[in-house]
Amino acid sequence: MLKVGVLGAGHLGKIHLRLLQQSNKYELVGFYDSFTENAKTVASEFGYKLFDSVESLINEVDVIDIVTPTLSHFDCAKIAIEKGCHIFIEKPITKTVLEAEAIRTLASQKHIRGQVGHVERFNPAFTAVKDMIDSPMFIETHRLAEFNPRGTDVPVVLDLMIHDIDIILSVVNSPVKNVHASGVSVISETPDIANARIEFENGCVANLTASRISMKNMRKSRFFQKDAYISVDFLEKTAEVVKMKDVPVNPDEFAMILQNAEGVKKQIYFDNPSIEENNAILDELESFADAINNDTTPIVSLKQGAQALRVAQQIIDCF
Repeated sequence: MLKVGVLGAGHLGKIHLRLLQQSNKYELVGFYDSFTENAKTVASEFGYKLFDSVESLINEVDVIDIVTPTLSHFDCAKIAIEKGCHIFIEKPITKTVLEAEAIRTLASQKHIRGQVGHVERFNPAFTAVKDMIDSPMFIETHRLAEFNPRGTDVPVVLDLMIHDIDIILSVVNSPVKNVHASGVSVISETPDIANARIEFENGCVANLTASRISMKNMRKSRFFQKDAYISVDFLEKTAEVVKMKDVPVNPDEFAMILQNAEGVKKQIYFDNPSIEENNAILDELESFADAINNDTTPIVSLKQGAQALRVAQQIIDCF
């Protein structure tokens, strides 16, 4: 079992602590949180061992799980890598692209594994259909949330939209060509609602909307490709696949058939893939343990985390 420690015991950090303690792939050694009062409360309430510094915790583990505010990701990761610790680091990977690239380089030099916490990659609705997403040419995403003061220290692009940026980059096998975006600050000092258009060199276009001042929550993505439409509801954990195929010689009398202006007929098939329940956060943490033990590339690598941040920064630069 890999010895693991957690940096940060806020809302998400406590979830990570609980899941790591349950996991049979890790041995939870303890945690550190710079907010002393909160750290003592968490330690006394749940019984986790509290360390008195980042360094003292890192010295006792094989893996460090960084669940601190984004501003401190770089410093925590740098210390861990230099000490020979593998790093799981929450999204976004760092505050700036330069920091992300520095972490990537250092990890490579030290032969350290790193994974970024883009948890939607492990959402069961997405994993159920990701292998069916093949060369999409138009993608539309909506990620809307009710207002929550937690997270408003960064633009909505880094808070919410970056989830969809990462998903899109994982299924579009082409470099980004152009980025256009607009954002509005309504209640925060940084934009609370944003829309972005990402154009890829292969002609694919992705239209993304993110808001943290909505009346209801929504996390939906739609992928359009040749002869297929795939819809993923990340919130409800459901997916729908609509495929169009050539009409058979003897179609069923109830078959849904479309005919275009050229006279070509296509039959529509509906599929609702079965979704297996899971704990996406536990899955991402345990997948990282597998990557370390098997010496393989993590599902969400530091390189991919840096790419998502780079596109997010391009969007922010449009504001």
